[in-house]
Amino acid sequence: MRKDHIRNFCIIAHIDHGKSTLADRLLELTGTVEKRQMKAQLLDQMDLEREKGITIKLAPVRMKYKEYELNLIDTPGHVDFSYEVSRSLAACEGALLVVDASQGIQAQTLSNVYLALAAELAIIPVLNKIDLPAANVAKVSAEIVSLLGCKPEDILLISAKTGQGVESVLERIVNEVPAPPPSQETETRALIFDSHYDDYRGVIVYVRVVDGCISSGDHIKMMATGGGGQALELGSLRPNMTPDKVLYAGEIGYIVTNLKTTHDAKVGDTITLARSPSAEPLPGYKDVQPFVYAGFFPESNEQYQELKDAVEKLSLSDSALRFEQESSPVLGFGMRIGFLGLLHMDIVRERLEREYNLSLIATNPSTDYRILLMNGKELDIKSAADLPDQSQVEVIREPWVRGEIIVPKEYVGAVIQLIANRRGHQTNLSYVEGRALVSFQAPLANLLTDFYDQLKGITSGYGSFNYELDDYRAEDLVRLDFYVAGEKVDALSLIVHRSEADRLGRNTVGRLKTVIPRQNFQVALQAAIGGHIIAREDISAYRKDVTSGLYGGDVSRKKKVLAKQKRGKARMKRFGKVDIPAEAFAVMLKRD
Repeated sequence: MRKDHIRNFCIIAHIDHGKSTLADRLLELTGTVEKRQMKAQLLDQMDLEREKGITIKLAPVRMKYKEYELNLIDTPGHVDFSYEVSRSLAACEGALLVVDASQGIQAQTLSNVYLALAAELAIIPVLNKIDLPAANVAKVSAEIVSLLGCKPEDILLISAKTGQGVESVLERIVNEVPAPPPSQETETRALIFDSHYDDYRGVIVYVRVVDGCISSGDHIKMMATGGGGQALELGSLRPNMTPDKVLYAGEIGYIVTNLKTTHDAKVGDTITLARSPSAEPLPGYKDVQPFVYAGFFPESNEQYQELKDAVEKLSLSDSALRFEQESSPVLGFGMRIGFLGLLHMDIVRERLEREYNLSLIATNPSTDYRILLMNGKELDIKSAADLPDQSQVEVIREPWVRGEIIVPKEYVGAVIQLIANRRGHQTNLSYVEGRALVSFQAPLANLLTDFYDQLKGITSGYGSFNYELDDYRAEDLVRLDFYVAGEKVDALSLIVHRSEADRLGRNTVGRLKTVIPRQNFQVALQAAIGGHIIAREDISAYRKDVTSGLYGGDVSRKKKVLAKQKRGKARMKRFGKVDIPAEAFAVMLKRD
């Protein structure tokens, strides 16, 4: 294929704005997939993607339209995967910006537009779902004009569901998306924009060849990780794998390697030939680090080995996953896993439960903290249980994020109040066609639990939220511990700001009282900072009526039996164990 007849583009959109449906129509119109083989959301292979209506793993596909070769990359639409989106954009020359005509511009729309503008892509605005009764074409078109600075006639009006106007999208791609730029033929460089592990074939990488060419059988090298392997097979996806002999500069395709894990072929890395390696890698690579951590424990300790094996298998395909062994006196052995965000955590948990048939208990999610000790040593901890004694700690730094919330202007007051309640502060406020864009900064730990749920609640579902990591800041943070019947439960410990500790301690012990079952002895639930108890609730004991068999006689007989029961309960309180149910570890997920 001549390079000037190649068009590489991607689709960017907020969640549920019709990105995958538009990809389906493009595949149909270009004849890439026959109608009898067509199904909804064809490029979303996982059941979870279909159920949640989101794209989790991006997928490339090659189409033929007239005499042109169109390479489409269907990108993830959630903030957790923004790095993967940025690498996909780097593999393209153009982007379709899809906006829902009934919902308008959302937070993730803005975030993706900024990424596309930074990558200097040709952006084609597309207004989708114009067939819906709730569609407001004039208003949303004005929002797009205000955002991109384009003309109203530049916006394509389509319905991806019915196919209305989709043919014009293909014409605009051919006419407006530039062909790949000239490349160097003296060296070979290819950008990895996705990779996954196949149980039977090894690691399969999706690449955009920038310079030179890669042939089947070539020995390849990853420039960032230093990993090496062989291109056992390569070709394009149409949408099934179609082998070819060579991938030339400007083309997008797949390479089947003999690598054993995606940690050797990370997203954003540069592939070069082992026999004549390139001197400079392609720009933009970074080693993505997780910043949300949670403990995963099997309901039965007999399943620990199965959980360990399942996490190791999942990490072969997901290079962003970090994990280590963790043990708890209450929950037994488990794994502490690091994630890119809360959605990433939910997806991994559901995959572990569905694909590996595990029953899991997840502890409350936390973030990582940077600790400076009195002796000058620095620590990076991922769990409150790892925090040293407060007397040894000089400074605790926690991660803060920069965020953006887009809401109808009548909800601005409630949103600013919600941000303030999470120790955040508003940094900017602007209005676009009846919508408000609230920019803010806040500590990440305070957004991990039910912030998004509360945002949806106070904005009647109209609010959308996007964030990115800013920096680590020194704050007055303390470790909040919880005791059940005098025993500290490390899995419930938290690192919180001192100003929030009292309220959070009282709130949590109150919730624990409702989920921990009553015992035959009184159970004390306590919240403490160091040795100082700040909150307490008691679960009253069951009382067996030991005097029911006594009829009449001296009252001292009753007193004697009750005194014996009292001594038994006191002894039971010293030696009795409280069985803490799984629900107790979910009380942190909804704090307010």
